[in-house]
Amino acid sequence: MSEMEQLRKQLDDVNLELLELINRRAKLVQGIGKIKNKQSIKRFDPVRERDMLNQITAHNDGPFENSTVEHIFKEIFKASLELQEDDHRKALLVSRKKKPNDTVIDIKGEKVGDGTTSYVMGPCAVESYEQVAQVAQAVKKRGIKLLRGGAFKPRTSPYDFQGLGLEGLQILKRVADEYDLAVISEIVNPADIEQAIDYVDVIQIGARNMQNFELLKAAGDVNKPVLLKRGLSATISEFINAAEYIISRGNGNIILCERGIRTYEKATRNTLDISAVPILKQETHLPVMVDVTHSTGRRDLLLPTAKAALAIGADGVMAEVHPDPAVALSDSAQQMDIPSFNSFLDELSKYATIASHS
Repeated sequence: MSEMEQLRKQLDDVNLELLELINRRAKLVQGIGKIKNKQSIKRFDPVRERDMLNQITAHNDGPFENSTVEHIFKEIFKASLELQEDDHRKALLVSRKKKPNDTVIDIKGEKVGDGTTSYVMGPCAVESYEQVAQVAQAVKKRGIKLLRGGAFKPRTSPYDFQGLGLEGLQILKRVADEYDLAVISEIVNPADIEQAIDYVDVIQIGARNMQNFELLKAAGDVNKPVLLKRGLSATISEFINAAEYIISRGNGNIILCERGIRTYEKATRNTLDISAVPILKQETHLPVMVDVTHSTGRRDLLLPTAKAALAIGADGVMAEVHPDPAVALSDSAQQMDIPSFNSFLDELSKYATIASHS
């Protein structure tokens, strides 16, 4: 055997030794990650990383320079951190890795997440039986099953209309029964859930309550689908973990709803994070909807953003409809009247047909 072959053989042996050590290190990292997860400690610790790098470079006797050694080990550290994050994602019950198949939710015969488009339509707030009935009639006529309406309204100002409460839920239930629709309405207090389940088919948890953990747990304890909206400033990871609170209590019928996040932009009410849809579809097995009303706050942007939602793979679109938005008690600027609602659906249906054949 030549000297070159001998050196190459030694190099092959060293490569295998390095592989064994790297994998051994990875198993230690996974063990540390599990402890961090239990104790809710952040996975990345910059102080610990600097201490390790200092110890390594202190023992470096070449031929690599310290900067090169640091670069190599930083890549190993980075891969180890990603390994901890992968382990965390695998452990989540909402994770696609935990359940590869899509979750399909049956809401009084409406299948959400089965590949067809679902629509959730209705007024921002329940104001009267007549108001809700007019919208329900229009919704029913268009073959839509899911009727939304706010009975409990968490508002930014304490002086704004807060909703009719239980009376609002009773109106929604009465109208839904008359028109054979399913009710989606927001609940803001864990104590109200037990009473609310007699009136609603889907519990909505709004953006301001996405991290109301007691409410999430209470919703997870009942056998009702939950529509969970993303918080105003929530990261996708925080959003997914909020859903995990619900599913960890036994309720896996969760619909995620992207409704725009708060940025520096003032042209719209919020900034629609349209890329969140495919990320949530890849990371979780849950259906994903887009609320085009709250994400834009503008009637003129409802149709283009709804088209974008369908194009990027959303399972459904949520929007607000009012018989006379000008006199609405909340969010009058962003609600469609009934003729606009019909035009919206006509245009969206044409787009959906074109998209499905392209």
